[in-house]
Amino acid sequence: MKKLFLTATVLALCFASCKNENKEIETETTMAADTTAIATDSIEMTEEPMDSVAMQKAWEAYMTPGEPHQMLADEVGTWTNDMTFWMEPNGEPSKATSNADIKMILGGRYQETTYTGDMMGMPFEGRATVGYDNAADEFISTWIDNMGTGMMIMRGKYDEGSKSMTMTGSIVDPMTGKEKQMREVYTIVDENTRKMEFFDQAPGGGEYKSMEFVMKRKM
Repeated sequence: MKKLFLTATVLALCFASCKNENKEIETETTMAADTTAIATDSIEMTEEPMDSVAMQKAWEAYMTPGEPHQMLADEVGTWTNDMTFWMEPNGEPSKATSNADIKMILGGRYQETTYTGDMMGMPFEGRATVGYDNAADEFISTWIDNMGTGMMIMRGKYDEGSKSMTMTGSIVDPMTGKEKQMREVYTIVDENTRKMEFFDQAPGGGEYKSMEFVMKRKM
């Protein structure tokens, strides 16, 4: 009987010992896995340090006004506008006049123009901004007015040979609720004259001239 008891005790101790060893192995394995995961996460999170000097130079170049901004600044002043509109291809033109007050804002980085006048027997007011994006190497313009609730955004390049800027963008047609493409050609005629031509999508395809502004400097 004593031998049986001793045998049972030995077996119990062996079982307990094995169980403890298994727990220690599991604990060590879990700790090793956690350590590996932390090390892996550390490797993934480690990135090449950015060159702070290069980043500063790039940002300084991005924010510094240049020759394109000076071209916009050359138009600061008050202008009169002879405006012509066509509602459809080959349609009868309608006329209107307005004044434009042009100024530079935000340290000479953007041109802002406020238009006021009368159109179709109603007071007309519009606001345009034009900027030159040094990073994108292109001009960007926005247009809003009191004749709608949308905003037109256009982008394009200036051609020194023709002294003109061609910009493209889109607006939502209030008649269809669908987006349609627009094109603008802005020409520097001479020091005191500018011409803006807008081309709209034609119903049957292609485009037609929908607006023309001839701007004359007052002061």
